[in-house]
Amino acid sequence: MAERMGFFTDTSICIGCKACEVACKEWNDVPDDGFVFRATSYDNTGSLGADTWRHVAFIERPSEESGDGLDGWLMSSDVCKHCTHAACLDVCPTGALFHTEFETVVVQADVCNGCGYCVPACPYGVIARRERDGRAFKCTMCYDRQLGGLEPACAKACPTDSIQFGPLDELRARADERVATLHEQGRTDARLYGASPDDGVGGDGAFFLLLDEPEVYGLPPDPVVTTRDLPQMWRWAAGAALSLTGVVALSFLGFSDRGRGR
Repeated sequence: MAERMGFFTDTSICIGCKACEVACKEWNDVPDDGFVFRATSYDNTGSLGADTWRHVAFIERPSEESGDGLDGWLMSSDVCKHCTHAACLDVCPTGALFHTEFETVVVQADVCNGCGYCVPACPYGVIARRERDGRAFKCTMCYDRQLGGLEPACAKACPTDSIQFGPLDELRARADERVATLHEQGRTDARLYGASPDDGVGGDGAFFLLLDEPEVYGLPPDPVVTTRDLPQMWRWAAGAALSLTGVVALSFLGFSDRGRGR
């Protein structure tokens, strides 16, 4: 197994240029997703989806929330989290989803049958199906580029190093230092999201430095792998099946006894 690789996205230096979105689409040949102005934000891609594997969120905050009396902006380049415990992989019936040697999570489009089980299984709402053929798509962390010793296209294109790629342990150490620096500068709202291996998904392969609560960025505050209860549910189902089998057997024996009595 190769060293685990990942993304550290430092939203404090994201300038919202969307170079990562463009680079992702160009390298991975991701289709145009409409670029519709929704009259709710300057953001024209809306959210992650089958045709948007990197999404730069533009979050406009009123002056009373920005902390400096001026209208403020939060910007963040969101992406698949490449969970340690990936529920999408757990529920896939065809093996289309798999963990690579870099411990990233990839969908094999030619194996996907479009069942859609992975869509509700994702605790982040990342994975989606294309309307044209129903198959699921999401970020691969540029698996093909990694195999060639190259960094993912989005990180390569980011002009501010807001998106950093490398060995996950090194990124976590670098992120801790960055948070400490921001706290020293008075940005006490800086915090890491998805970096802890003790969280509900065992830590993310793509984690973030945020400047506000996760909900402000549209992220769940306490994500949990949605298949965590499956083993217990299977045990309950097996117990129920055994009990039902016993009841049926006893009923059959009772019926047979009554028949012999006649």
